[in-house]
Amino acid sequence: MCNAGIVPADRDPGVQAPGPRPWLGFGLGLRTEHFNDLLETNPAVDWLEINSENFMVAGGKPRRYLEAFRQRYPIVMHGVSMNIGGSDPLDFDYLRALRQLASDVQPAWVSDHLCWTGANGINSHDLLPLPYSDEAVAHVVDRVQQVQDFLGRELVLENLSSYVRFSTSTMTEWEFLREIATRSGCRLLLDINNVVVSARNHGYDSDDFLAGLPAPHIWQIHLAGHSDYGTHVIDTHDHAVPDAVWSLYESAIRRFGPISTMIERDDHIPPLPELIAELDQARRHFAAATAQPADAPQAASPSQDTVAA
Repeated sequence: MCNAGIVPADRDPGVQAPGPRPWLGFGLGLRTEHFNDLLETNPAVDWLEINSENFMVAGGKPRRYLEAFRQRYPIVMHGVSMNIGGSDPLDFDYLRALRQLASDVQPAWVSDHLCWTGANGINSHDLLPLPYSDEAVAHVVDRVQQVQDFLGRELVLENLSSYVRFSTSTMTEWEFLREIATRSGCRLLLDINNVVVSARNHGYDSDDFLAGLPAPHIWQIHLAGHSDYGTHVIDTHDHAVPDAVWSLYESAIRRFGPISTMIERDDHIPPLPELIAELDQARRHFAAATAQPADAPQAASPSQDTVAA
């Protein structure tokens, strides 16, 4: 029986299923403290993630550095200002600058956060959680599709760390992520540290979070550290990756197969060799996760869409 005209119930008409997941390897978030060391020492880094807003300029020193990095590494763009879940109209001046940067840089993909960042024209300079409801899903899916049409590429959205929840939520965060990804066609950036932080703060099982995600949509992984205050955990990105994050990372790789992975450090930034050593840890945990017993299901190998470092 032909079913070519049937659209899955969890997918909007016209949304295409994701193709094979690209494989970049193991990368770092590009920070100004490491610009010269990266260019002079050529360390074992496979790719770089840039903060989009830091390079939304027509020229100057940041763009000269970026052009040099482009010649050596695959680049991924990661933003903090899209306000994809906000109630204000989408900022098309911002999106136009983002589209121009993507045209100049030709990144492997463009990402931002599944959140809202302000209202009534006021930027909170924070990444704020959304209510997990059908109404919020419909609102975000519409805005994601507008952004994807404008940029001419699929958007990658990151899960947040959170400290409060809306009483009006009618689904879990992972159900919310699944609905948005499958209905809009966007990809997901799985921040393992954020899962650990939110699971501690809200009392759910981080493995349930992983189990509820739409695996084909997961495009990238973030690894980072946090500050543990006993009663709660804060996502500070100023510590080395802790054991709980490494453990959940291995679980994610066993479950989903190879996913391009990077280390984030935004404060108390150490010398580059320390981050390279931490990136080597990521490689070892990845190897441990993919070293399945002979009778166990094997993780999927990197796709033929592999981007060479």
